[in-house]
Amino acid sequence: MSTKRVLVAYGTKHGATAGIAEQIGRTLREDGLDAIVLPADDVRDVRAYDAVVLGGALYAGHWSSKAKHCAERNADSLRHRPVWLFSSGPLDRSAEEHDVPPVAAVARQMQLIGAREHMTFGGSLTARTPGFLAKAITRQGKGGDFRNPERIRSWAHHISAELAA
Repeated sequence: MSTKRVLVAYGTKHGATAGIAEQIGRTLREDGLDAIVLPADDVRDVRAYDAVVLGGALYAGHWSSKAKHCAERNADSLRHRPVWLFSSGPLDRSAEEHDVPPVAAVARQMQLIGAREHMTFGGSLTARTPGFLAKAITRQGKGGDFRNPERIRSWAHHISAELAA
């Protein structure tokens, strides 16, 4: 039996979502899967993969256009393989305290491609994040890194278990 190939693709502006995708990919590899992590813009064809994990950053309640376009571009192929979606964005601990439902755009993508599940992780906006808005938010003391590596690993192990079943 060959090792399952899993694509972990992500749409991000400043790298926080890429960090989540990298952690998911590392965990899937630790679990014995062949996981490849790529920016969503670089994904033209998912047919070489047995499963896909697609994530996008949330900005003002909107999912990353890069992730959205990746899903739409590959919708026909995604419908024929297991797919999981994730979002990153809340700049607080809310994603750890309770399930955060997918925003409307993500819910539409889930239906379009038949995704199995969606998970929301905390985001990150720190003094090193580029951009005027990021700087303003961090000056107000509202930024921080709210990504929880253990929660990310746990979800990735969950995906591995589903693929092994």
